Amino acid sequence: MAAPVSPTELHSFLAFDFGLRRIGVASGTRLLGSAEARGTIKGGDFDAIAALIKTWQPDALVIGVPRHPDGAPHEMTAKAQNFGRRLSGRYHLPVFEVDERYTSVEAEAEGAQDVDAAAAALILEQFFREHP
Repeated sequence: MAAPVSPTELHSFLAFDFGLRRIGVASGTRLLGSAEARGTIKGGDFDAIAALIKTWQPDALVIGVPRHPDGAPHEMTAKAQNFGRRLSGRYHLPVFEVDERYTSVEAEAEGAQDVDAAAAALILEQFFREHP
């Protein structure tokens, strides 16, 4: 079994703001330390995810994991983590989790037209801050 990969060793990423109906997508590189919203796909559309992975060829994936304001897990926490496990199993890429509390609220406050994709970009930028 291969040793776990450190997130600081990786350079390009796709991030997902998981939802049952919609999944926001963003891409980014460690070099720039920023992310760009790439749109929203239908929840559970693994064919669309495969196409995104083929296009962007990321070193790793980042998923936002929702929690209650106090940090406690809730029903969507487990669903997002399951989504991450499915991504890892299907695409054989490292998957990293980020606490995504308030990213959608922040995206809305910034006036994003595609809130889900903007939230995915915020998730990836948070990941870069947590793993410089």
